[in-house]
Amino acid sequence: LSFFNRNLLDRDTFSKSDPICVLYTQAIGNKEWREFGRTEVIDNTLNPDFVRKFIMDYFFEERENLRFDFYDVDSKSPNLSKHDFLGQMFCTLGEIVGSQGSRLEKSIVGIPGKKCGTVIVTAEELSCCRDSVLMQFCANKLDKKDFFGKSDPFLVFHRSNEDGSFTICHKTEVVKNTLNPVWQAFKISVRALCNGDHDRTIKVEVYDWDRDGSHDFIGEFTTSYRELSRGQSQFNVYEVINPKKKGKKKKYVNSGTVTLLSFLIETEVSFLDYIKGGTQINFTVAIDFTASNGNPSQPTSLHYMNPYQLNAYGMALKAVGEIIQDYDSDKMFPALGFGARLPPDGRVSHEFALNGNPQNPYCHGIDGVMEAYYRSLKSVQLYGPTNFAPVINHVARYAASVKDGSQYFVLLIITDGVISDMAQTKESIVNASKFPMSIIIVGVGPAEFDAMEELDGDVVRISSRGRFAERDIVQFVPFRDYIDRSGNHVLSMARLAKDVLAEIPEQFLSYMRVRGIKPSPAPPPYTPPIHVLQTQI
Repeated sequence: LSFFNRNLLDRDTFSKSDPICVLYTQAIGNKEWREFGRTEVIDNTLNPDFVRKFIMDYFFEERENLRFDFYDVDSKSPNLSKHDFLGQMFCTLGEIVGSQGSRLEKSIVGIPGKKCGTVIVTAEELSCCRDSVLMQFCANKLDKKDFFGKSDPFLVFHRSNEDGSFTICHKTEVVKNTLNPVWQAFKISVRALCNGDHDRTIKVEVYDWDRDGSHDFIGEFTTSYRELSRGQSQFNVYEVINPKKKGKKKKYVNSGTVTLLSFLIETEVSFLDYIKGGTQINFTVAIDFTASNGNPSQPTSLHYMNPYQLNAYGMALKAVGEIIQDYDSDKMFPALGFGARLPPDGRVSHEFALNGNPQNPYCHGIDGVMEAYYRSLKSVQLYGPTNFAPVINHVARYAASVKDGSQYFVLLIITDGVISDMAQTKESIVNASKFPMSIIIVGVGPAEFDAMEELDGDVVRISSRGRFAERDIVQFVPFRDYIDRSGNHVLSMARLAKDVLAEIPEQFLSYMRVRGIKPSPAPPPYTPPIHVLQTQI
């Protein structure tokens, strides 16, 4: 994370403020703020561009609350209360990452009646060498080591360490009975091959395989990533040398040659590369309004509207929604219900808009979804059966129209139980697996959720009428597994979100990979405007 300020408050009489930024993170359970780090102090400016950057771990599935406090430093004291407070800004790490170009600009607040200026935070993923290489080798005229046949050669690659020792990092397969083997192409990460250091020595040994494990050493050569990256050329033909033979025989030339046939660099793209390039995550929620939930006016009901705390539906919705909303720029979420009889005529619907507007089921923010949920509880009659297919098909229709990787859809279904349209639901999931979408199912209440486990394709890939889902897109969890024993709902919600959202980045990437969609280029990095210093007359 990098920080810039604009138009900070001026707290010094004779010169401008000397600002510092202090970052705090919040513990999930007790909400306690802990200091994470401080920038340097920049003297005499209201528009500091801090040099010190903070490195934090980022998890899509966790909500990391951040607080930035700004002070005008007046002395050498490390105690912040000895300095003038210039205001603060609150946000989440997801908000920064999910902003256009991973750049968030927000007003500083905290001093009543004063404009405290703005802070700009930019996030950059540390790529720490995500490249991997696909290479292929062949050899010619290797020494014959076997008494009856030719040799059975294989290669062993080692990267060198700082202290001059070597660590094995790859072994090829054995090619039987030949002195001119062609090995299969293999893929290895640049980190494993040379620790990301392009000039570090890579040692390659050639062995003749023996069944008893006492493989015979044919010879060795050294190279480096930089040499190999020249690809197939006269530079990448290596003499295989056996030092013992070289020492004994005057006429020894080599024990054969190894040639590089191909060298391709592949950069692994990450989830954040797509987010930074502008891919939006669209969040839709579908809520179970079947009669088995119990009468909403009774405390035993899963839909009970308790004025003092959220019910299980509200908790699941808020837990997942508050994290995903950071990746959706317009914060407008379609909210659907299923399994209820609707006014005025009492027809049963398995895909109705919670806000009562079928043409525009969008609610503003997670709070808008909660409000629409509570409103519809008062107007519809809980009924049945429990059909999932209509809401899955509803989202799939939207997802099917986006083929360029600019949007990805996440459907959250919250249900109390036993599914009535299993065959249709499986069919709709198999169809949906071709589209940019994932489905999260949260089971609330005490029911048996065996059928749901079948939909979550972690163990056996889901299929319908002999067709298998193209990829695993469903994640099911029972809410009761996450309830905190001490009654701390904040913890229950954090645990639930962590588990149901953990698979989304991988599901997202699997769709993009299969479709060959590359991330859009990120907008150019932010460079703060240069301020003209005004001389006072």
